[in-house]
Amino acid sequence: MEEKEIELLKLLEKNGRIETDTISKMLDLPADTVEEMLKKLEKEHAILGYSTLVDWSNVYDYEGVAALIDVKVTPVRGVGFDKIASRIYRFPEVKAVYLMSGAYDLSVSVEGKTMMEVSRFVSDKLSTLDTVLSTTTHFILKKYKHDGIIFDEEDDDDKRIMVTP
Repeated sequence: MEEKEIELLKLLEKNGRIETDTISKMLDLPADTVEEMLKKLEKEHAILGYSTLVDWSNVYDYEGVAALIDVKVTPVRGVGFDKIASRIYRFPEVKAVYLMSGAYDLSVSVEGKTMMEVSRFVSDKLSTLDTVLSTTTHFILKKYKHDGIIFDEEDDDDKRIMVTP
């Protein structure tokens, strides 16, 4: 992959809404070249989609619950963890699945309307899969930073009064 393509990907990762003209100026390339690069990167699946990061705590009347679930599984001969990961990420409640090193094999990000909905997903759907040995659910209480974006950024100035002897 060319250096300019990597620069383009980094720009889009920070701001998926950045205009082609702005990108062309930042990369010092003609706009039509940037358009061609975008099409190429989409075709090669380097760009899988464009999304918006929403701070749901600032949306009036939104009551959603998110959880991270550590899952220990028995890998399937010949396909390893891929088959069970595929079964898990097909559930609509699941937002992300990662293969992890350490005590657990998979980390699953789940969203639901209530804690009970997430709990039912774990007990009725996830833990009942044949290769799932155990789960540990961690409910997200507050997001401080996600995808490089700081939520509810406070003023960094120290508001304490200086005390001197």
